Amino acid sequence: MNYFISDLHFGHKNCLAYDNRPFKNIEDHDYMLIKNWNETVSPTDHVYILGDISWYDSKKTIEIFKQLNGFLHLIKGNHDGKMLKDPVLRSLFVEITDYKELRLDDGKSIVLCHYPMPCFKNHFYGWYHLYGHVHSSFEWNMMEHVKNQMTALYDKQCEMYNVGVMMPYMNYRPRTLQEIIALEKLWAREQENAGKESRVSDWKF
Repeated sequence: MNYFISDLHFGHKNCLAYDNRPFKNIEDHDYMLIKNWNETVSPTDHVYILGDISWYDSKKTIEIFKQLNGFLHLIKGNHDGKMLKDPVLRSLFVEITDYKELRLDDGKSIVLCHYPMPCFKNHFYGWYHLYGHVHSSFEWNMMEHVKNQMTALYDKQCEMYNVGVMMPYMNYRPRTLQEIIALEKLWAREQENAGKESRVSDWKF
């Protein structure tokens, strides 16, 4: 099984307020991320992490990532460069890259990058794009606006999804592509039916 997630930000206290993450302190946050991960991912699954893994030093980050199930693939984020100089930390990942194109067993193809790319490869031809970086900020709303404009302009669905842990359809655990698509559409439909603009604080799965 292949899972996806972004912007874990282990140890990053400011993210609790910035993302309105529902934890009393960073210790509870880190504990729940690890717990949710290992309840979801088996030792033989693959997890693609789309950057910004930790605010801790490399020693503490290694301690955490050694606890996580699965084969870990890292698509680097803007906060990852310094700690990835540690060879022990690097050894915990199957691969470390800035960008990846992945073809799943069911034939679906995905562009993986920390940064959102509305004009991603083959978006006319049924490919998907998973990204992070923008959290639940105004930049995410901007990406959603562009996504909707592209869908209206070209009459083809623009299948790009923010897989940051704080998004309500991610809910602080890795998700499969099928789960991401289904849960994001369910959340968006509920927001539309409620007559609200999309806000991550309104809904949790």
